[in-house]
Parts: sequence; structure tokens; C-alpha cells
Amino acid sequence: MHCPQCQKPNELCICTHIQPQSTRLHVLILQHPQEPDHEIGSALLTHLALPNSTLKIGLSWRNLNAILEKKSATPNRWAVLYLGSGVKGENIEKQPLQFVSKKGAPIPAPEQLEGIVVLDGTWSQAKALWWRNAWLLKLNRIILTPRHKSLYKELRKEPRRECLSTIESVAEVLELLGEKSAVSQHLKNLFAQLLDKQRQRRTAK
Repeated sequence: MHCPQCQKPNELCICTHIQPQSTRLHVLILQHPQEPDHEIGSALLTHLALPNSTLKIGLSWRNLNAILEKKSATPNRWAVLYLGSGVKGENIEKQPLQFVSKKGAPIPAPEQLEGIVVLDGTWSQAKALWWRNAWLLKLNRIILTPRHKSLYKELRKEPRRECLSTIESVAEVLELLGEKSAVSQHLKNLFAQLLDKQRQRRTAK
């Protein structure tokens, strides 16, 4: 049996622990339709915890306005989180969050942002979403250098140290962009509870 809200097996459901968090920034999550990790995947959990968010499943969309179903979305007031090949340039001082140009060179942060876009899926799936949606290049691009390793640990092997789960990435980025630390902490706590349940489930088996 699965929970109708979070769509996870009942023994992994943590919906009763979700406390919706208010944010100024809108969080748009684009999920690859073949994202395989439904048990400990975190896109839907992130969406349920953030009322000011949108979750879309698919491969490509016409533009930002089409996804958000409004005509007022301004691309230069949005940022997409995409690691790619990292920050380019010599003697670059590593920042937890860095805005970069189309070529990956560090640039100043924009004065005002309305929202962020996060690509959910494996490393190759996120790359596919990036290349199939050319309109993403019109947004500001941000690269996250995590301050901590992913909570996944032994449950899921990440291809690069910089890779985090979707919920961890959103938590880090929101805090670095000025949202209340309580929002970030709640998201991370939810994820930790989910992973604890998965570990207990494996032990029981």
C-alpha cells in the first residue's frame, strides 16, 4: 500500500511530519519521467513542504511561462541550479553558491530573484532536461558547492561529491539566497526521517 499524498510505501510515509514552509522565492522542480528512485526520491516531498512551489514531470516544455501557466514570469529574475562542468576560471575562490555566465565563469548575483528551477533525476537525466529545454539558458545559472555531504550515505551513491538530493539542494540554495534557516532545517529533517525509515525497513527485511 502507498500513501496517496507522498506516493511512497506506507512504511516510508512521513506526511504527518510535514509542516508547510513559507518562502518568498518560488521553487520550480522539473522531474525526469524516468527518475527511478521512487522510494527515497525527494522531489514530491519537497513540493509538499513548500506551498510556493511547482512540480512538473516531463522531458521538455515550451518556456517558463508555459510551465507556470502565467504570462508575467521574467526569465532574468529566475535562476536554474545546474552543476554542469562546474565553475570555470583560474584561481577561483570557491563559494557555496555561485552565479555563472553561459560559459561557466563567475558573475555577480542579480539584484532580484522571483524563483529557482531545480532539475530532478539522475546525473544523466538532469543533463537531458538541461539540453532539451533551451529556454533554461535565458535564466540565471547557479552552481552549488555543498557545505556538507549528502544524507544519502550508503543508501544511494552519488556520481560526484557536489551532488545532493533534490530536497537537500533546495534547502541549501534557499538558505544561501536569504530564506529563513528554519525552512532549510525542516527540509533536511524531513529527508533524514525518510532515510531513517528506509534504513529500518532494510534492516527488518
